[in-house]
Amino acid sequence: MHPKDQSEAMQGWGNNACPPGHGRALLVVMGVIGKPHGVRGLLHVHSYAAEPESLATYRLTDDAGKAWSLAWRGEGVAELRDATGRPVSSRTEAAKLVNTRLHVERGHLPKPAEDEFYLADLVGLDAIGADGKQIGRIAAVHDYGGGTSLEIDRPGNTVLLVPFTRIVVPEIDIEAGHLTVIPPAEIEIREAAA
Repeated sequence: MHPKDQSEAMQGWGNNACPPGHGRALLVVMGVIGKPHGVRGLLHVHSYAAEPESLATYRLTDDAGKAWSLAWRGEGVAELRDATGRPVSSRTEAAKLVNTRLHVERGHLPKPAEDEFYLADLVGLDAIGADGKQIGRIAAVHDYGGGTSLEIDRPGNTVLLVPFTRIVVPEIDIEAGHLTVIPPAEIEIREAAA
């Protein structure tokens, strides 16, 4: 299986994704607001969708839950309107939105192909070792620029952070609710006695 599109590879879903059954919709970051463009409130918007222009077709929310609509005005440049339809109207107002993440409810995204998935779908899956024993549960998926990683919550133990690669995560079964994790060997470095 492979991630559906860039939307999953570019975000820290764990901070904003909630597994089904936890009281709120699973949110997927589909774009980020960049710097202002001009003086009339237009903004650069980086879309993570496979087809960037499709971002304008979704109901978007920011990290605080505020609703936004988006209309493209040029390549990568958009006009944003709040839930009342009021546009961002000045460069000063636009500057306050820089680095704001734009989310879409997971249920509003297209169904992935048979061999694809959204990385947000991994949150809540059981992490199983190569020996078949449960390691923990996927609590979050992160990407800080050095590659995607999985945060595994291990009850009664410390959180385990592993790289999301085919070597470390060779099997994913979304339908069965688990993935196989072969954590890399850890090296403990002890301080030398003085």
